[in-house]
This record gives sequence, C-alpha cells and structure tokens, in this order.
Amino acid sequence: MTAPVPVAISVRPHRTRGEDAAAVMPVEGPLVDRYGRVHDDLRISVTDRCNLRCVYCMPEEGLTFLRRDELLSFDEITRVARVARSLGVRALRITGGEPLVRKGLPVLVARLSGLGFEDLSLTTNGTELADLAAELASAGLRRVNVSCDSLRPDRFSTIRRRGALVDVLNAMDAAEAAGLTPLKVNVVLLRGQNDDEILDFASFARSTGRVVRFIEFMPLDAQGEWDRARLVPGREVFDRISARWPLESVSDAAGAAPAERFRFRDGVGEIGFISSVTEPFCGTCNRLRLTADGAVRNCLFTNDEETVRDLLRNGGTDADLSLLFRAAVWAKHPGHGINEPGFLSPSRSMSMIGG
Repeated sequence: MTAPVPVAISVRPHRTRGEDAAAVMPVEGPLVDRYGRVHDDLRISVTDRCNLRCVYCMPEEGLTFLRRDELLSFDEITRVARVARSLGVRALRITGGEPLVRKGLPVLVARLSGLGFEDLSLTTNGTELADLAAELASAGLRRVNVSCDSLRPDRFSTIRRRGALVDVLNAMDAAEAAGLTPLKVNVVLLRGQNDDEILDFASFARSTGRVVRFIEFMPLDAQGEWDRARLVPGREVFDRISARWPLESVSDAAGAAPAERFRFRDGVGEIGFISSVTEPFCGTCNRLRLTADGAVRNCLFTNDEETVRDLLRNGGTDADLSLLFRAAVWAKHPGHGINEPGFLSPSRSMSMIGG
C-alpha cells in the first residue's frame, strides 16, 4: 500500500492566536477549510433506525431512536441538498442507519436526482434492496454500496444478529440487474471473528467483478466497546491478499476518495482498503455529513455540529444555509485524532451520524 498523505493528526481549537475564524472565512467560491481542503462530497442520513444490530455498530437492545418529527422531511433534505449543490458539492450519498427503512425513499431519490449531482449513490445493508433496486434506479440512483461482513451464513447471522446472507447476495444481483454499478461490497473486519475470510472475499471479488472494500473497525459503535486489538489493519489485509494474488495500485495519489484501490495484476477484480485508523486520509478529506435530524458534521469523529433543522424551521434563508455550511467546513480540524492520547470517541455512534 502507498504511504498516506502526511497530516498533523491533532485536535486544535477553531480559533488560533486570537484570530476570529469568521472574519477570514471565505463567503464565495467552493467550500474550503483553513487547510485548503475543498469539500464537494455530502453524505445525507435519512434515518438513524436500522433493521439489523451489527456487533461493531449497535447493541442488540436498548437504543432510543429519533421521533419522526425530529427527522428532516423530504422537502427539507431536498432544500439542503440544493444549497449544497450551489456551493460546489458534486457527489451525494444517501445513508442511515439503514436508509431503505425510510418510507418512500425512491421519491426522495428522484427529487435529489433532479438537482444535477454528478454522482448519486446509496449505502445499504442490502436486506431491503432486492425489492427496491429497479425503482431506485428508475428514480435516478446511480450505484450502491452493500455491506456484507461474512460469506458464511451462520457467521453472517452472528455478526449482524438479524437478517440472512442469501437475501443480501440476492440484493447484489438485483442491484446489478438494475444497473446500479459499479457495485461495492463493504466488509468490516474484526480480529478473531471474520478475518479468516479475507481470501474468501478476495476470491469473491475476482469471481463476481464486484469491488470488495475492507474497512477498519472504527471507534463509532453505540455501545462504546471499541477495542484496537480487534482491528485488522488494512496493510495486513493487503499483504495477505497480495501473497496469494499480487495487487497493483489504481488509486489517484491526489484524489480524495477514502478507499485506496488496487486491482489484481492478472486483471480480474478490484480490492479497496479504508484504513481510517492506521493510515488516516484526513489530509485529502472532502466529505461533509448531514445527520437524520439535520446536524452538519465536518468529520465522523467530531462532536462539533451545526444544525440546519432549527434554521429551516425558523425561517432561515438559503443564504443562511450557505453560511452555515461554510462555517462548518471552516471549523474542521486538520485530522480526527484517533491515534492521539487525548482522543475521545464522538458522542454519536455511526448509526446516528450516517456513513
């Protein structure tokens, strides 16, 4: 794997040397932070609910979810997305929780598609996708990422606690039949639980042509039980696959994509690595997130938020929304700080933030 872009992984205050950040924050042009990173990728969560209870994300019981009136409406989401598009956001991804449990989602997809984003995608656990794939594609969705953490039915059920592997595999077929490609398969590896399937997933990529992406276990679980000992570093996964099937890089060294991409040297299939913990890509991060209840977050691991819901419901203008986006981006830290002694996991878990 190539070396990550050097970046100071530390948490700094929004104002340094007495400087008032708002006084120098750009009010025109692209969404740029004080470190020169342009933000043109927005992840919109449409719900914090999920029909699974994956062990690395949620406890089996006991979570409290948002009330329906706390969620952004489709009108509100569309308005925020339209403003984001006017600020240079090119790519939009719909997330959750599990986004397909939000009723009427194809209606929202059609509205977002009409705003002219260059890429409109969705991340799903796949359980509801088979029945909706064709409708989503007709509405304007371009591609999907499907989470799948084991290719063994019994182990799949153990990790996810609900759902069936066969349904997710069928959903992948349905997505491809609907033209939602390239289809990416997201795999969270856990030491001692599914890391013995690394070569199985590599073989799956080779036989299906699907892009398999290995994601490091991150400190974003709702139960707060993240343990670095359970993390499987991306570099280790790369070494294990490459020893069997040599890999070569296809990543753009200057790109902002979170995954480091490789193809098999014999030309069959592609593998990606999202090594957020061991090889942070903060120096090229271009992403913003909007939670289901309307909080704009400039990093998965921050506790700083700017709420659009209150602004929208209290007569805020599009200009106000634009300024809120700019303030959120300008306040972004140089890095997430996971590997610093003082790091604290964010108060919201991944299911509450949206991937």
